[in-house]
Amino acid sequence: MNLTRTLLAGAVALGLAACQNQPAQPAADSAKPDAAAADKFIADINAKIKKDYPEITAAQWLSVTYINGDTQLLAAKSNEKFLGELKANVDKSAQFNGVELKPETRRAIDLMKLSTAMPAPKDPAKLGELTAIATKMEGMYGAGKYCREGESGDQCRDLVVLSEVLAKSRDYDAQLDAWNGWHTISKPMRADYQRFAGLINEGAKELGYADVGEMWRSGYDMSPTAFEQETDRLWDQVKPLYEQLHCYTRGKLVEKYGDKGQVNGMIPAHLTGNMWAQQWGNIWDLVEPYPGVSSLDVNAGLKTQRDAQFDSLMKAAGKVDPARQIEIGRQADLANAKKMAELAEGFYVSLGMPKLPASFWTNTQFIQPRDRDVVCHASAWDMNYSGDVRIKMCIAPTEDELTTIYHELGHVYYYLAYNHLPPLFQSGAHDGFHEAIGDTIVLSLTPNYLNSIGLVGTPTVSKEALINEQMKMALDKVAFLPFGKMIDQWRWGVFSGRISPENYNKAWWDLRAKYQGVAAANERTEADFDPGAKYHVPGNTPYTRYFLAHILQFQFQKALCDAAGFKGPLHECSIYGNKEAGKKYWAMLQHGQSQPWPATLKELTGTEQMDARAILDYFAPLMAWLQEKNQGQQCSWTPPAA
Repeated sequence: MNLTRTLLAGAVALGLAACQNQPAQPAADSAKPDAAAADKFIADINAKIKKDYPEITAAQWLSVTYINGDTQLLAAKSNEKFLGELKANVDKSAQFNGVELKPETRRAIDLMKLSTAMPAPKDPAKLGELTAIATKMEGMYGAGKYCREGESGDQCRDLVVLSEVLAKSRDYDAQLDAWNGWHTISKPMRADYQRFAGLINEGAKELGYADVGEMWRSGYDMSPTAFEQETDRLWDQVKPLYEQLHCYTRGKLVEKYGDKGQVNGMIPAHLTGNMWAQQWGNIWDLVEPYPGVSSLDVNAGLKTQRDAQFDSLMKAAGKVDPARQIEIGRQADLANAKKMAELAEGFYVSLGMPKLPASFWTNTQFIQPRDRDVVCHASAWDMNYSGDVRIKMCIAPTEDELTTIYHELGHVYYYLAYNHLPPLFQSGAHDGFHEAIGDTIVLSLTPNYLNSIGLVGTPTVSKEALINEQMKMALDKVAFLPFGKMIDQWRWGVFSGRISPENYNKAWWDLRAKYQGVAAANERTEADFDPGAKYHVPGNTPYTRYFLAHILQFQFQKALCDAAGFKGPLHECSIYGNKEAGKKYWAMLQHGQSQPWPATLKELTGTEQMDARAILDYFAPLMAWLQEKNQGQQCSWTPPAA
C-alpha cells in the first residue's frame, strides 16, 4: 500500500480534475491574473510543499509507529495545518479560471485540487474536528485488540494474532471467534465515521463537487460517470473467471465443513483464511487441486532461512537465559526480515534500477516492536520528495509477507524514479499505477525464480503442477478483484447519501454478497460497523486503485515480457535480470503524474485503454480446468433481498 502522501487524509493526487466549471473568483489583488502569474503561483507552491513535507510526514510516521496520545496530537495538528494551507491555495487558484495557461501549469492546478482524499471544510473549527477524528480512527484501528471475557493486557489479541487463527486453524468455531473478535474493534468508530463523512463531504462541496465520491472519481483524466462505467466494464471482463473460482472454492469448503461451509450459496467470510476474505491463499491446504504436486512451499523455505539465522546467533551467544533467548529470537526475526527485503531489492536491481539508499535500511520498520503499539498494515513512504524512502511492516517469514515486500518496493522505486519532478507531479500516472508496479514484479516470482533464490526446490513440470501454480496465484489475484471494487462502491454510496447511516452495515454486506458472494456466518446488525474493521475505511484511503492495479499488473507484465522478447505463455514469463524490460519500466515510472495516464500507459503497452484480457490470457489454463471441474455444479449465489 502507498501511504507516503496520505497524511491521515487518504490518497495522493489522482489525476486531472473535473472541476473547471467552478465560477471564477476575483484575483487576490488588482493586477489581472495572467499565465506568468500562474506559473509563479505553482512554482511557489511546489517550493513550499517540498520545504514543509518532511515535517508533515515525520509527524505521520510517528503517529503510526509510536501510537499514543502525544503522537496522535502532533499528527492531527500537522495534518490540520497542511489541509488548511491546501484549502487556501485551492481557493487562490480560482483566480486563474478562464486564463489560458501552459498545459503543465493547468495540470498542476487541477492536480492540487485533488491532492487529498480528505477535503477539509473552510470553517477552522470543523477542520480541527476533522483531523482529530481522522487521527482518532486510525489510532483505534492500530491499537485494536480483542479481549474475551475475563481477559486483559497481554491476554488480548491483536490483528496479527487473530489473523494467524484464520490462516492456520481449521476449527470452525475458533475461526469464527477470531473473526468476530476483530470486528468488535470497529464498533466504536461508527459515530465518528458518520461525522467524518459529513465533514469531508462539506469540504468536497466547497470545491465544487457533489460529494467526496464524485471528487475521488474525478481523478482519472475522465468524467466521474465515465470512470464508474470503466470500472464496471473491467469487472464484467473478469467476472466469469471469479465466478468459476468461487464455485470451486465453495465446494471445497462444503467438503470440509459440511453445511456450514456455505451460506445461501455464498462463502462464509471467516473460512477464507483472511480477515476480510479478500485473498484466499491461506486455505491452500483445502483447495489444492493436486496435493503434493510441485507444492512450492515458500513458507517452509523462509522458516528454514529464519531458523538458520536464530541457530547462528544462539551458537555465537553460547549459554543464555530465557530472556536473552527471546531477544536473540527478535534479532533473528529482524535479520531475516532484512534478508527478505534484500531479495526484493535484488530483483529491482537486476532490471537496472538503483540500489536502495542506506537510509532505507536504518529507517524502515521491519518487524513489530515489543514495547509499543504500531500500525502493522504494510505501507511505503517517501519522507521528503528527495530519496528518504522507507517501508513500514511487521514482517514474518511467510510467502504473503515476502510478496508484500516486493509490492511495497514497487512504491519505493516509483518514488525514486519521479523524485526529479516538482512535488505536484510526484505521484503515479493514476493511483492504480502506483499499486500495480510492485505487483507486476510479483508476477515474475515464477517457480524457477523462487528456486534460483533458494526458497523452493526444483519445480515439477507437468499439467498438474501448472494448475497448482495457477490456482495458488488465483487465490490471491482473482479472489481479490470483487473486494477491490466493492469497498468504494460502499463509500460512494455513503458519500452520495444513497446509503444512509442507519443502513451502513446492511449495505456493506449487501455489496459483499453482490460482488464477492461472501457472507457473515452469524447475524450482523447496525450495532456493528464492519467496514471499519478494514484499515482503508478508518484510514480514508480510496480503494478502487487496488482493483485497477490487479488489472494493470497483468497488462504491464504482458508489455514487459514482450519488451524482453519472451515468446511463451504469459504465466511462464519472468523479467528477472532483463535490462531491456527494466529500462522500459523505469522510463514509465519517471513520468510520475506529469501527463495524463493514457499517454503513459500507451508508452508501455501500446494502448491508452486499461484492458483485462491479459489476466484472462494468464489464467487460461486454470479457467479451462475450473470449467471442467465445476460441470454440473450450481455456480451462482443468491444475494439477500434489498
